[in-house]
Amino acid sequence: MFIFFLFVAAACAWIADYFVPGNIPGGFWVSVIFGVIGAWLGTSLFGSAGPSLAGVPLIPAVLGCALLIFLLSLVSRTMVPRTK
Repeated sequence: MFIFFLFVAAACAWIADYFVPGNIPGGFWVSVIFGVIGAWLGTSLFGSAGPSLAGVPLIPAVLGCALLIFLLSLVSRTMVPRTK
């Protein structure tokens, strides 16, 4: 059941990464981490509205992941100097 939770969290992060300008560095395991943190963040901010799969509320998880990806892309742009 926990493995299925990780796959659902990673899928939510992948969907959010598709819609948000920025990207998740790394592969599957980084997407899992973003998915779990994003699901927690989305559930904390938006509640557990909508359908749920493996204990992950899908709509708040995708919104939370999108917010997390957007904020981290803003932070990484300001911290990394641009070279020409």
